[in-house]
Amino acid sequence: MQAAPVRATAIPTFTDALRVVESLLMSSGQRTARRNAWTSVLEDRRRAKDRVEAQRVLESVAARG
Repeated sequence: MQAAPVRATAIPTFTDALRVVESLLMSSGQRTARRNAWTSVLEDRRRAKDRVEAQRVLESVAARG
């Protein structure tokens, strides 16, 4: 007698659950606005990182000369 095959079921992550709740509570416009805001935050962080790197390069060049 063989055991029944075990089915692999995907367990939703916390992020998946939050997205479902978000989609139920917010209209599509609000979701788009939130997504755009997060994209802006990420872009601001990237620019800040680039500024810090440029500052280090300029200080390094100034110290040599």
